[in-house]
Amino acid sequence: MEQRPAADTAGTLFDPHRHGDEDTADGVLDFAVNVRPGPQPFLADALRDRIGDLGAYPSSTDIAAATRAVADLHGREPSNILLLGGAAEGFELLAKLGAGHAALIAPSFTEPERVLRAAGIRITNVVLQEPWGLEGANIPDDADLVIIGNPTNPTSVLHARTQILALRRPGRIIVVDEAFADLTYDAAGDVVEPESLASDGLPDIIVIRSITKTFALAGLRAGYLLADSSIIGTLDQGRRHWPLGTLSLVALIECLGPQGQDFARREARTVVGDREYLLSRLAEIDVRPAAVPSAPYVLIKVDDALTLKARLRERGIGIRSCANFVGLGPDYLRIAVRPPASTDALIDAMKNL
Repeated sequence: MEQRPAADTAGTLFDPHRHGDEDTADGVLDFAVNVRPGPQPFLADALRDRIGDLGAYPSSTDIAAATRAVADLHGREPSNILLLGGAAEGFELLAKLGAGHAALIAPSFTEPERVLRAAGIRITNVVLQEPWGLEGANIPDDADLVIIGNPTNPTSVLHARTQILALRRPGRIIVVDEAFADLTYDAAGDVVEPESLASDGLPDIIVIRSITKTFALAGLRAGYLLADSSIIGTLDQGRRHWPLGTLSLVALIECLGPQGQDFARREARTVVGDREYLLSRLAEIDVRPAAVPSAPYVLIKVDDALTLKARLRERGIGIRSCANFVGLGPDYLRIAVRPPASTDALIDAMKNL
C-alpha cells in the first residue's frame, strides 16, 4: 500500500509535475535541489558588469560568442549547436522532430514526458530494473525517439556510453540529457565526464546540456543542445526571436570558457569527496544507496520514507521525495551532495528522529 501521510502536503508528492524546488524554502537546509552552491564570484562579477546592457536586445556578438564557447569546448561546428533558455526548453523543442513513438528510459527526469505528451506523441516508459542499468532494456522496435538521462536523475546512475550507443537503430534518434555530466568524474583515470557523448558528433544523437546546476544558475535559464545540423535546423525553425537574454548568453560564455571549466573540473572532484563522506555517514545509520551513485545526489530506499521526509522538514531540512517518478515510489528519497558540515547536520537529525 502506498504511504500517504497527512503532513507535508503528501497528496502533491505523487504529482508527476512536481519538482524538488518545492521541497525547500528560505531557511531550510537544502538537500532537495541538486544545484551546487554559488554562483561563484567570477561569474557574479561578469553578470553584474553587463547589467547596464539590459536596455538593449541581446546582441549578435554575444550570441556568436556563446555559440563559439560551446563549439570550442566540445569540438563541434557552430551549425551543430542550439543555445537554449535552460535544458527544459530543449525537451519542448523535440516535438518538432515529428516522432511517432517516444521511449523514455525510466526512472528519469519527468519533464520530457510532460512536454511530449502535451504534443500528442505516443509514449512508452521503459522502466529499468533496480539498480537501473541498461542491460535488458526493452525498447519498442518502432520507437523513433529514445530519451535517457546520463547521469540519470534521480537514480545517480551513470550509463556507459557504449550501452547508450547500442540503442541506435535506423530511423531512430537518441536524446541524452547530460544536465549533470560535467560533475561526473572517473578518479581512477582522472577523467571528467567519462561517458559524455557531447563531443561525438553522431548524426542520430542529440545531447542536451545545462549550466544551471554546476554554476548555481537555476534562476537564470541557460543551456544548449548539440546535434547534427539538419536536426538543429528543424528545431530552430519558427523559434521566437531572442530566446536567450543577455545575461544568459554571458553566463554561457563565462561558464564554458577557461575559468568556468577550471571551476567545473574542481567541482567534479569535490563532489566525489563530499559524496563519499555522505555515503559513509549514511552507512553509520544503516542506510545504503539504492544504486552506485555517480552524480551530485544519492538515491536511498527506506521504510516509511514520506514520514522521514516530513519529520526532517519539521527540523528545517528538505530532502526530495521520489514518489512521483515512474519506476520508483514513496520508499525512495533523493539526497543532494553537500559539504561535510551540512551532511553532519542531516545525519544528526536522522539519528534523533
